[in-house]
Amino acid sequence: MSARKNEHSVHFKPAENFRARAQAVVDDPFLRQSFRGAMDFLMQKRAAQFPDSAELESLRSLGESIRQYNLARLPELLVQLEDKLTGNGIRVHWAQTPSEANAIILGIIQAHGAHKMVKGKSMVSEEIELNHAAQAAGIEALESDMGEYIVQLAEEKPSHIIMPAIHKTKEEIARLFADKVPGVRYTDNVDALIQIGREVLRQKFMEAQIGLSGVNFAVAESGTLCLVENEGNGRMCTTVPAIHIAVTGIEKVVEKLEHLPPLLSLLTRSATGQNISTYFNMISSPRQPGEKDGPEEVHLVLLDNGRSQAYADEQLRKTLQCIRCGACMNHCPVYARIGGHAYGTTYPGPIGQILSPHLLGLEAAGGLTTASSLCGACGEVCPVKIPIPELLMRLRAENFSAPHPNAALSDQGAGHSILQSSIWKIWAGLYRSPQLYRLASWLISRFAWLTPAHQAGWSKVRTPLQPAKQRLRDRLRARGAAQQ
Repeated sequence: MSARKNEHSVHFKPAENFRARAQAVVDDPFLRQSFRGAMDFLMQKRAAQFPDSAELESLRSLGESIRQYNLARLPELLVQLEDKLTGNGIRVHWAQTPSEANAIILGIIQAHGAHKMVKGKSMVSEEIELNHAAQAAGIEALESDMGEYIVQLAEEKPSHIIMPAIHKTKEEIARLFADKVPGVRYTDNVDALIQIGREVLRQKFMEAQIGLSGVNFAVAESGTLCLVENEGNGRMCTTVPAIHIAVTGIEKVVEKLEHLPPLLSLLTRSATGQNISTYFNMISSPRQPGEKDGPEEVHLVLLDNGRSQAYADEQLRKTLQCIRCGACMNHCPVYARIGGHAYGTTYPGPIGQILSPHLLGLEAAGGLTTASSLCGACGEVCPVKIPIPELLMRLRAENFSAPHPNAALSDQGAGHSILQSSIWKIWAGLYRSPQLYRLASWLISRFAWLTPAHQAGWSKVRTPLQPAKQRLRDRLRARGAAQQ
């Protein structure tokens, strides 16, 4: 997926050219080997963290219950969260769309006369394409997560929600640093590359007036923003600059602090195979009198962007249980072979296939729901038991069924075809009527030579269908006559 340098448009059509992008990766043996090796490594690390299958299933059930409990009370919890945050001195903003979220964030920056922003890892900021909006407004927005920093230098999108630069080799990163970072010579020593990134970012932390972060969980009872990370850049972004802006989706709220430990255990062990992350930040207010660090102002932007659509439907609401661990991607046989860029969406892989239709609409993302083998691996490893295959089937049905009023999803029926619908109706009619089925099967067996060699999408990756010259019914009848 190519980067957009001089435009800001979040409503693109990710399903367009999906097959071409996927084919390009499949045809590249080095990329395929790299993705396969990375996914195998992550699967092994996760498996090592859950040696007791009974303990894993118990923890998954607890995680599912916690997420469903909080989602069931989401409207009132959001009100409670706003009240607590406001009482703590954190300013809360609500955004219905990406453009509204960007306008709020840029408005805060411009109100302070700022022009430099450092960003901790935030998939929601990728979702709203904040970097492009900031660039258009003349504001420097620098990613401080090492993976995000690498893909920003390369003018690419993250290919994984946990490891954004997983598609890059150390040699590619070395060339990138040598080309894009002033005064840096080529080196493919990993420790040296990390040190180069650290030196650049340390200076930027001191210069930036604005620090932006995501939010893993927001606790309603205490008004606390929780941030999980490994590199420490999130802590720098939320403490060094004078202004801290956090941005998150409305589904990330939980009622109580006691709900966090099971979710954190599931998140870190499922995402990176760690017992616990290196840093766990809890932010409840701006800097208080007598405190030596922390921002003077803290803002939280709560983004909807289609989440309320998913929430309104009891089945589709399960999509919002996601804690963004990426385990479904790591275990998906499709993602493991084509990587994240082929999908063309902020959230690739199985979770992106069920989330993107709500963010972008079925017209843009509905085609991605068929980019799945429905093997069920994603649902089996999801730490909060999101039934991803079940949701994919529902979204496929919504996409290809005839449009109807009061549909649960925007662009419902976007993939509907009168021709395909008619073919399936004829097929169903034949199977309902024994007489018609016998007649059709007789005709097909007698005129099998008329079967076309090219059968649309079927024969692109499969052997063309060729009807038998004799029906099973006729063969059994002939055998019976011969035996008599």
